[in-house]
Amino acid sequence: MIFSILALLALCVSIIIKDRKTSLYVQSLNCLFEAIYDFIISAFTGAILSIINLIRTFLFINKNRFNKIVYLIILFLFEGIIIVNCYFSWAGWISLLPTIGSIVRTYCLWQSNMKLVRISGLTTGIFYGSYYVYYHSWFMVGGDFILLITAVIALLKNDIRRNIKNEAICN
Repeated sequence: MIFSILALLALCVSIIIKDRKTSLYVQSLNCLFEAIYDFIISAFTGAILSIINLIRTFLFINKNRFNKIVYLIILFLFEGIIIVNCYFSWAGWISLLPTIGSIVRTYCLWQSNMKLVRISGLTTGIFYGSYYVYYHSWFMVGGDFILLITAVIALLKNDIRRNIKNEAICN
């Protein structure tokens, strides 16, 4: 239970942080805590995906070490892994919710724009939250709701208000 709470905390903090690289380091903690939690509860598919996400996040942290084509290939590789995972763990149309959430999240983390990292908190909260509602996993629904609220507040504070203030100054 402690590792699931630490994972949620790390994910929420990563959305609040303003620096992309620092945010991704905190998100790598999220992946590590999720992997440990999944191993403890014997959710080995989830644990392996968390380890894959940890690797993905470290590659995204080191974006500047890759040329543009290699970095694009890395994105397609991880998006492909998500789609393959959906195929192998298919449990009906409900399987599309975490798949879509993961695809959007991977793309957002791949970008350099922190606004997209915060938006990925919204999409993760919505898609994964809906998925866990279907499975009546209320603890996870609660966590995704907290993530969703955190993302909305971070977007309002860092992106929407800033745009409104900048427009008011320019006009």
